[in-house]
This record gives sequence, structure tokens and C-alpha cells, in this order.
Amino acid sequence: MRVGEARAAAAHWVATHARPAPGYLGAYYSGSTVGRPDDAELPVSSDVDVVVVTEGAEAPAKPGKLPHRGALLEITYEPWSLLADPEAVLGAYHLAGGFRRDTVIEDPTGRLRALHAYVAPRFGRREHVRRRCLDARHRVESRLAALDPTRPFAARVLAWLFPTGVTAHVPLVAALRNPTIRLRYPAVRDALTAFGQEELYPELLALLGCAEVSAPLVRHHLDELARTFDATVPVVRTPFFFGGDLTERARPVAVDGSRVLMDRGDHREAVFWILATFARCHTVLAVDAPALHTARLPAFREAVADLTGITGTGDLLARRDEVLRFTPRLWTVAEEIMAAGPGVVG
Repeated sequence: MRVGEARAAAAHWVATHARPAPGYLGAYYSGSTVGRPDDAELPVSSDVDVVVVTEGAEAPAKPGKLPHRGALLEITYEPWSLLADPEAVLGAYHLAGGFRRDTVIEDPTGRLRALHAYVAPRFGRREHVRRRCLDARHRVESRLAALDPTRPFAARVLAWLFPTGVTAHVPLVAALRNPTIRLRYPAVRDALTAFGQEELYPELLALLGCAEVSAPLVRHHLDELARTFDATVPVVRTPFFFGGDLTERARPVAVDGSRVLMDRGDHREAVFWILATFARCHTVLAVDAPALHTARLPAFREAVADLTGITGTGDLLARRDEVLRFTPRLWTVAEEIMAAGPGVVG
């Protein structure tokens, strides 16, 4: 499917399902398809991110991945209160990129286009780029500092994994590139290489613990993840914010997307999402299918140990501290990228 066809499917979903709902204010594209031409091929392991904006301070729960007219859509709801202050949006690294270009699908009130008109000409100004980099760095440091060693193993892994993965977002934001989620490591590798900072990349992988892992080992744990994923999907009952990623229709992204990375030689880059999906499965299983959780837990623990070197709480806390010690070096590289970037002005 072409990107343009997928966008047309997304626009149809918005008109059919989002527009009639109370409090609907509009919708826009976000994520990896932003900026891609309509005639570009959309891999089957990719989806189209759509943000639906609603009135009020809180938004409905995220429905996650939905198939519609041949496209796989990732639907997220966002309250207008999150977007109401254009200066705050400019400084939020996970929000500003959605308004760098005209990504608006529908805008019955005109608020989204007004936000785009404010953000777009200011997006590349050094002060705002630096604010967004600081926002990403703060997310690394604050969320790692909040890691609770008393929580269940899967929750601890997620609490370490995701902020550690934001270390890849800091250089991406400095380079004015999309801080993508699942493909953050291939993306940051390309950005660092483009700015002559490729020596940082193995260090980012080392923070995860996967700099030296072999392709056969990663593939083994991906196969184990697939078994856990397929066992989890039928028993999901409790709503989790990531629940939309643990469905049969999400499998092409959640599991097969990692196979695509493996097949092109990016086995180390696949580790992040393999572990994220594994931990999410066990977060659900612990609540909805405790016996299955217990049965599949050794495979998860083995994956974490083999792919990151983490075997227990002590390792997890030591790795957390390693990331926190690394952030000044990460910041130095981000500053150098901002100084060299032709798109960063003022």
C-alpha cells in the first residue's frame, strides 16, 4: 500500500468514527509517515499514526491499532488542554514534530492550523530545539529516578527500558528528525552518522546491553516472544494503555516488524521492541492469566538476561545508574549536533 492510500483510509476513519463523537475538535497525522510522499511504499510492518483531538482536560482511552480500508491505523486521543499553549507545544519533543508540517486531517475549529502556523516557522530556532532536547533528557533522568524496585519484574523492565530508549531520542531531536518509537535505534544511527557522531551509537546500544549480541540469539528470543504474544492475545481482558499493541491485528508491527529488522541485518536494533513487547505481554498475563504468566516467565527472564545482561534488581539499578552517568556525554553530542545542523537557526 502507498502512503497516500493509507492516509486516505485514515481520513475516512476520522470522518466516519471520530467526527460524530461528542467533543471532537479535529485530527492530525503524527509518527513516521509525516513528511513522507504519498507515492512512497508503506511497509506491512508500519502503521499510520492518527491523533484525534478532543475538548476538555482528559481524552478517551487509546484504542490502539485498527485496520481500516486495507491500512493499519494507530489511533491516539489527545485533549486540547495538552495543545492549548503553543509555546509549551514548541518545547515538548513528543508534540512539536506533529505541527512542524501541515499534518492536519480535519480542523473544524481552526485551532490545529493556527497551532501549525505558530509552530512551523519557529520549529528550527535554536532556543526551541534546545528546549525539546532538554525535555527528552529530563524524561530519561526523571523516569529512571522514579524506577521502583519493588514492582513486578515486567514493570521494572519497562520502567528501565523506555527511558533508556529515550537516549536515542535526544540526538534525533537535536538533528530535527522524528523521534520515532519502534525504529528509534536505526533512526538515531543514521542521524549520528550524518553528523559525524557515529562513535556514540555503540554506546547507546551498550546502555541497553545489546551491543555485542548475536543475530541467532536475538532470533531465538524473537521466536519465544512470538509464542508469548500469540498466547497473550486471546486472554487479554484488562484495559492497559498499550492494549492496542497486543492484538492479532497489531502482530505485523509488534512481532513481524522485528523480523523485518532482523532480516535486513539490524538484529541489535530489534532488541528494544522485542523486550518492550515481551514485558507488555507479561504485564497483561500477570493480571489476566496468572498461570500462563508463570509458565512463560522463564522465557521472558532469559530474553532479558541474554539481550541486556540484566538478571535481577541489582543489575537493573546498576544499569539505571549507568544511563544517568551517561547523560552529560549524551548532552555534549546533542549540543554539537545542534551547532552543526543547517536547519537549526538563531
